[in-house]
Amino acid sequence: MTFLRRLVAIVLLVGVATWGTYYVTHRHTSLPTTTTTTTAPVAVAPLSGQSDPSGASLTRPALTVKIENTPGARPLWGVDQADVVYEEIVNGGITRLAAMFNLHLPTRVGPVRSVRPTDVGVVSPVGGIFAYSGGAPYAIRAIQKAPVTLVDETRSLRHAGMFRDHTRFAPENLYLIAPRIVAFGGAPVPPPALFTYRSPRSRITGVPARTLTVNLPSIYAPTFTWNPITKTWDRSIFGRPDITATHVRISPKNVIVMWINYAGGVGTMNSVGQLVGSGPAAVFQDGKEIPGSWSRSAITHPTVYRNAKGKVISMLPGQTWIVLPALGEKMPVAP
Repeated sequence: MTFLRRLVAIVLLVGVATWGTYYVTHRHTSLPTTTTTTTAPVAVAPLSGQSDPSGASLTRPALTVKIENTPGARPLWGVDQADVVYEEIVNGGITRLAAMFNLHLPTRVGPVRSVRPTDVGVVSPVGGIFAYSGGAPYAIRAIQKAPVTLVDETRSLRHAGMFRDHTRFAPENLYLIAPRIVAFGGAPVPPPALFTYRSPRSRITGVPARTLTVNLPSIYAPTFTWNPITKTWDRSIFGRPDITATHVRISPKNVIVMWINYAGGVGTMNSVGQLVGSGPAAVFQDGKEIPGSWSRSAITHPTVYRNAKGKVISMLPGQTWIVLPALGEKMPVAP
């Protein structure tokens, strides 16, 4: 009996050891496993609301460039790549553009022209760099009060940031190389957002609109026509499509018409567009007009746009074009 007991014990020990070896060898493949993966969020460009996989827009300031808008200045360079464009009335009743760049930095922008006092209100909420050709003493004194790094044609020589195209006539032949101008540095980095943004798939409540014409002086009234294919607003001026030198139709995602008072009179030498306060506005997006108002409490604060019910209007990601007609001017809209 003693021999049999020992034999049984040996058999049991061998069986347990064999099972233990099998379990240790195969336990990771025989049992289900769970893995967890994380995806880093994609950066969003602050001035356009578009995704920026490179994250470059978060590492640099805003660059605002003063650009000519006359018939002789065409075709324009780089305006289609701006995040935000302001269209303002200046002395003589002509209009000029102030184009803000952050997501994209074109290697040719312009023609670059002179500063005006209204530009102080345009750039103060975003800071960064303001690039211009020069200006009258009163206009330069005004822009020196803005929280921006100033770069004119003379100063740009340090980085070879501007050049004259001698195949064109001056003064409409000065152009800017955006990456070199950004090298001057500015703050804040990144620039603060001017708008809140909605999802491109969100439902937009408004009045159907096919075209709108903003009543600016003389021949400078721009027209925006809804393009259902690109879902943008095709811009025309001087009776023809506004197409850049690189053959791109200027066609913003959002159009804002913001009626303001021009202190000193519209088109006068000392005219200043008043961008702090409140007034009527209309926002155009997704083939619709959203009537409402604008308000701004301080020169360093962004403008807030609200619909007729007082709700803040969010913009669609993409370029936003802001036109600044004088109070009382009409705006024909075709449904």
